[in-house]
Amino acid sequence: MTTKNQAKTKFVLLVGDGMADYGLPELGGKTPLEVSRTPNMDRVAACRVGLVKTIPDDMEPGSDVANLSLLGYDPGIYHNGRAPFEAASMGVSLGDDEVAFRMNLVTLDRRSDIEIVMISHSSGDISTKEGWQIVEGLKGQLTIPAIRIYPGVAYRHLLVWGGGPLENETIPPHDVLDQNMASYLNRHAQDAITGLIRQSWGYLERHPVNLARNEKGLEMANSIWLWGQGKAPNLPLFGDKFGLQGGIISAVDLLKGIGACAGMEPIEVEGATGYLDTNYLGKAEGALKSLERLDFVFVHVEAPDEASHNGNIEEKIQAIEAFDEKVVGTVLKGMAAFGDYRIMIASDHLTPISKKTHVNDATPFAWGSRKELSRKIKGPEFSEQFAKKSGLAFQKGYELMPAFLDTP
Repeated sequence: MTTKNQAKTKFVLLVGDGMADYGLPELGGKTPLEVSRTPNMDRVAACRVGLVKTIPDDMEPGSDVANLSLLGYDPGIYHNGRAPFEAASMGVSLGDDEVAFRMNLVTLDRRSDIEIVMISHSSGDISTKEGWQIVEGLKGQLTIPAIRIYPGVAYRHLLVWGGGPLENETIPPHDVLDQNMASYLNRHAQDAITGLIRQSWGYLERHPVNLARNEKGLEMANSIWLWGQGKAPNLPLFGDKFGLQGGIISAVDLLKGIGACAGMEPIEVEGATGYLDTNYLGKAEGALKSLERLDFVFVHVEAPDEASHNGNIEEKIQAIEAFDEKVVGTVLKGMAAFGDYRIMIASDHLTPISKKTHVNDATPFAWGSRKELSRKIKGPEFSEQFAKKSGLAFQKGYELMPAFLDTP
């Protein structure tokens, strides 16, 4: 697939996680993308813009599936659960009989035995330092044998379970915000997963971090939540697949893990948090620096998705505009230093404010080459509606990457 022209070309993929949305009454029927100021993404969209189906209809609409598709991997073949990718990002090897679980620290309002409401999938955006203190303490509290626990970032952690239940139903906590989860959690007598969740409650209620958060009026991390389980994945290396040496920038273990499994170099950026306060500029500058020796860099920004899960329109617009100005704008300017380049912008999936979770609708992308971007032509904006009107569409998400890399 590689050509001489490609060997001289630098490629960058910039992903604003969950940027795409549905029209909102609060915005006069427009989406956050449509009302945000995004001159840099619009500049790329003027070259070409379209829709890509990153999540097959028969798969759960998660960032794992969506970003595998964006990187050119068929999730129907290579997806084996979310948590194994997070294990890979943390350097945790999985034995043949081990099952990895994503372990969130969440906030539950346990009003009664028949009303247990999911208040926050992130324990009110708990800090990494607080999360580590809680998880380290949990290691000696969960009594089921053959369990290993690893602290991650903020509310996102990892549990590895030897011989653990692989086929049991689990639910992403961000899919059930403000919902009563009692019927699910009351299966504990028959279900080892929900039994383990309940086992964490007593210890977490008494933890000093939670007591301090409660005194400050902050949400308590009063429960673990296990989901996204799977066994070790087996991805072909990105370099073998496309003939390009790649790197990845993300604050999220899931994305780092996909990159690790694909043999992409992890590029660390100080201050990358996964929240609205992330180091946008640092990510852009890290990508440009890495492209001096790499052929391809994938930059992922989580902030728009977090704002969507929280149902916060203002913060989503703020995240989109920061992504456009500090990431896309900086990269567009810096790419002028290279002989030839191509830039792609994408929302990996929709995370509608109205739903506070992911959906599997086709999502917008745009790309342009150095030659196209130098023309400074005006055209469509980067938005859901312009992407739909363009008529350019990829029904199989994993076909977008090879098309992007091969486009003259």
